[in-house]
Amino acid sequence: MLPRVRVLKPRPATAEELELVHHPGYLRTLAELAARGGGYLDAETVVGERSHEVAVLAAGGCLAAVDAAFSPEGPHGILCLVRPPGHHALPGRGMGFCLLNNVALAAAYAIVEHGAKRVLIVDWDLHHGNGTEAIFYGRRDVLYASVHQSPCYPGTGWLSDVGEGQGEGFTVNLPLPPGCGDAAYVEAFERLFLPVAREYGPDLVLISSGHDAHFADPLGSMQVTAQGYRRLTALLSEVARETANSRIIAVLEGGYNEAGLAWSLLAVLDALGDLHLELGDVPGAPSPGLGTPSEAFLRLEQALRLHSAYWKTLRTR
Repeated sequence: MLPRVRVLKPRPATAEELELVHHPGYLRTLAELAARGGGYLDAETVVGERSHEVAVLAAGGCLAAVDAAFSPEGPHGILCLVRPPGHHALPGRGMGFCLLNNVALAAAYAIVEHGAKRVLIVDWDLHHGNGTEAIFYGRRDVLYASVHQSPCYPGTGWLSDVGEGQGEGFTVNLPLPPGCGDAAYVEAFERLFLPVAREYGPDLVLISSGHDAHFADPLGSMQVTAQGYRRLTALLSEVARETANSRIIAVLEGGYNEAGLAWSLLAVLDALGDLHLELGDVPGAPSPGLGTPSEAFLRLEQALRLHSAYWKTLRTR
């Protein structure tokens, strides 16, 4: 695979770039905590002595990916293999393993530095990206769409959370019950996320590519397969080709089964680069269409009715 892809070199994000979404006081606190040898931001969010350095490099790597996506020569389909993850990080606080909000920084940077008018963020991590939602909740230049297990940490991302002020209608949440597999996710994309995305017409597509919804992951109860992630990536790549000059960037979030994460990321890369790889998965994958509670489709119907008030394309379906 490696000879068929181009490897981009990350760079550290600058303080000015980090302040596009994070408060200066929090950034100082994070740097000082690491300089003292580390500590805890909350019960599960650990900071080591090099955590600040690595988080800043991860964030900057995502900004370098945005630069590459907007360059004339591309590449336009990019996978950012970065840690720590980011989508739980709020403007003034890290949480849920996240220190800096990588995907939110990439979106804000694309708007400020590359003149993007509309950025789409699709978050398929098992957990709702409360930090990303909070950062853009009152804005319409970023459309945030999340499919996530509910109930689950962090207890946010309700159907009724649609944005506020100028951003009303530009947050689309689909909380799914435990047990959902590829079929529920694909139907959610084809009936809800993709029609809205096409009507929105993004200049850049970003994916919060967490893979803890994989069936082998210990933190979740979903049944998504590597092939499912390839299908979801392919669907979003179609949108990127239609509206964003093929600019699409997947940013790693969660994923805690090493084999499941490996196959899932390979599937995402395969779809982004149209590599036609021979893909496998962890043994014991569910059969296609299984593990899809009927409650999932009821929630999807509720979401379609709710968001038809904001998106014309949903009124004709």
